[in-house]
Amino acid sequence: MSTDNSNITPETEDIEAYEQNQNEQAQIRREKLKALQEAGRNPFLQETWNVTAHSVDIKDNFEAMEDEEVSCAGRLMAIRVMGKAAFADLQDKQGRIQLYVRKDEIGEEDYKWFKTYDIGDIVGIEGKVFKTKHGEISIRVTRLVLLSKSLQVLPDKWSGLKDQDLRYRQRYVDLIMNQDVRDTFYKRARIIKEMKRVLEEDYGYLEVDTPILTPIAGGANARPFETHHNTLNMDLKLRISNELYLKRCIVGGLDRVYEMGKMFRNEGMDRNHNPEFTSMECYMAYGNMESTMDVTEQLLYKAAMAVNGTPILTYQGKEFDVTPPWRRLNMADAVKEITGVDFSKIDTDEEAREACIKYGMDKDEVKDFTRGKLIAEMFEAYCEDVPGYLDGPVFVVGHPVEVSPLSKRDPEDPRITRRFEAYINGWEIANAFSELNDPIDQYERFAEQQAELDAGIDDEAHPMDLDFVNALEVGLPPTGGLGVGIDRCIMLIVDAPSIRDVMLFPTMKPIE
Repeated sequence: MSTDNSNITPETEDIEAYEQNQNEQAQIRREKLKALQEAGRNPFLQETWNVTAHSVDIKDNFEAMEDEEVSCAGRLMAIRVMGKAAFADLQDKQGRIQLYVRKDEIGEEDYKWFKTYDIGDIVGIEGKVFKTKHGEISIRVTRLVLLSKSLQVLPDKWSGLKDQDLRYRQRYVDLIMNQDVRDTFYKRARIIKEMKRVLEEDYGYLEVDTPILTPIAGGANARPFETHHNTLNMDLKLRISNELYLKRCIVGGLDRVYEMGKMFRNEGMDRNHNPEFTSMECYMAYGNMESTMDVTEQLLYKAAMAVNGTPILTYQGKEFDVTPPWRRLNMADAVKEITGVDFSKIDTDEEAREACIKYGMDKDEVKDFTRGKLIAEMFEAYCEDVPGYLDGPVFVVGHPVEVSPLSKRDPEDPRITRRFEAYINGWEIANAFSELNDPIDQYERFAEQQAELDAGIDDEAHPMDLDFVNALEVGLPPTGGLGVGIDRCIMLIVDAPSIRDVMLFPTMKPIE
C-alpha cells in the first residue's frame, strides 16, 4: 500500500504538522528510490515505452477493444492494494483508466515492488482491456514497469494546490491535478490552430518571422524591456509590436503576411496584462480598415465555433454573441453619450481643455493636451469602465491622429484616423488601421512623438524610426493592418478569469 495515504486533515493537524508530514513522505520516497537502485531496478535508466493506446480512446471504443492487448503509460494517481491483487488509476494525456494488478499475472517479484510504488510514479503497463463486475472499463495488467520515480508528494484533496499563486508557479503540478486546466491548454492550441487556418486558408496570409530583439521598440505606444548585446556593444529592446517589420514585408511585395508570437511590455500586471503576451498581427496589401474588420470578426467567430460549437461566448456569467457583423461606435459619440461633452462643437485645444476640466479632469494633467488627445483621454477615463457599455462585440472608430501615429487620416475629417479598436466584455481585444503610407506625414508624426518622448511628456510615445520612414519612401501600397490580443481572446472563449489561467507559465515574482 502506498505510504501517501495519510489521514491528516485540517481537522486533525495544523498546517505546520501537515507540511512536516509531507517532508517525511518525500524522504521516504528517496529511500525507496535508493532501494530500487540497489536492487538493479533504477527507474531513471528507462528510455522509452511503446504506447499503443490511451485511456479515453479505450473507453470510447470498448466494444472493439474488449480483450485486446494494449500498452499504455502514465502516472499513478491512486493505488488500492488488497492482498494479492490491487487496483490503481493510471493518468495519461487523455484522462484516467483503472488498472487491475494481480500478483499471479505480473509475478511475485514485480508485485512486491509494485506495492512500494507511490502516487505520482510514472509506469508503463501491458494488459488486456476488460470490464469489471461493477461495469468499469479497466486493463488487466500482465506487465508493469516503473519508468520514473516521483520524489515529491502530490497534493491531496485537501491541500490540492488551492493557493492560486502556487498553481501558477507550479503549473506542472496544476496540470497533473486538474483536468480542467489541461483542457484549457488543449483548447488554447485548437484556438490558435483555427486562427492560423482562417488567416492562411480563408484570406491567403503568409506566416513570417520578424525580429524580437530590435534597436527601436516601435509599432505601439508602450515601455519596452531593454538589454545589451556585448559583441556589437549596442543596446537592444524586446519588441513591443511586430508592426513595422511586417509592413516592411508589404513594401517588399509579400502582399499578405501575419505573425503570431510573443510581445514584451514593461508595464503593470493585472488579470488582463502580463509582461510577455501572445499577439497576432496581419497586414493586407490593398486592404483597409473595413477589410480588417471582416478578418477580426471571422477570427473570433470561427475560433469560438471550433472550440465551443457556438458563437455565444459565456464568460463569468455574461454572454456575448460574436456572430458577424459587429456594431460600430464612434469614440467622440461615446464621450458625448457618457459625459455630455460634445467635441463636434469644439474646434480648438483651449476650448477642449476647458470643457474637460469643467467635467472633472485634472487641470495640471491636461494643460498640454490637444483636442484629439483629450477625446482619447475622456474615452479611456469615463467610457471604458462603464459597466456593460463596451460589452460588445463592438468596433470603436474615430480615433484622433494624436494617439494613432501609424494610421491613415480620415479624408472626411483629417483630425481623426481610419482606425478601430474591437471590444468584448469591455476589453480591447484588437486594434487595426488603414495603414499610413505617406512617408512625409509619417516622419512628421514620428517627430512629434519623439519630441514628447524627449521632453518627458509621454514615456510611451513612439520613437523616430528613420529606416521605417525610408521603407515608406520606397513605397507601401494601401494596406489594412490588424493586431489581436490572442490571450484575451482565449480567456473569453474558454471562460478563464485571469490571463494567467491561459498562460502555461505566467510571469511571477520569485519567492524569497
